[in-house]
Amino acid sequence: MKLSDIVDIAASGLSAQRARMTVTASNLANAESTRTAEGGPYRRRDVVFAARPVGGGFRGEFDRALRSVEVERVVQDRRPPVSRYEPGHPDANSEGYVSLPHIEPVEEYTNMLSASRSFEANLMVLHKVREMGNAALRIGR
Repeated sequence: MKLSDIVDIAASGLSAQRARMTVTASNLANAESTRTAEGGPYRRRDVVFAARPVGGGFRGEFDRALRSVEVERVVQDRRPPVSRYEPGHPDANSEGYVSLPHIEPVEEYTNMLSASRSFEANLMVLHKVREMGNAALRIGR
């Protein structure tokens, strides 16, 4: 395995987790959004990851098992909006209910924490690869 493969895998993890944090932040920011350009309340979104092979050509069994991660797509949550009684709200229906996004703050904070920890782990891998490269250069002196 080449150090560049390790860097590619860690960089793909950083990019994927950054996308996950961005989508989660958007969900939290729009937790009370009752109107969108598409109409209706904001719909919670989730990131879907996919594993992709690293490198190419003739490789050994171990190298064929190496995978990087990428964002395959961002999907909208299918859960129906939550109705809350707020008769004074400008988007309330005739019965006084407002449709709000089905966003659970605890779930979103958990996703953000998990993405943050995964991001940190990938940064640590990059740091260790740099240390290994520096050690290899010192051996050659």
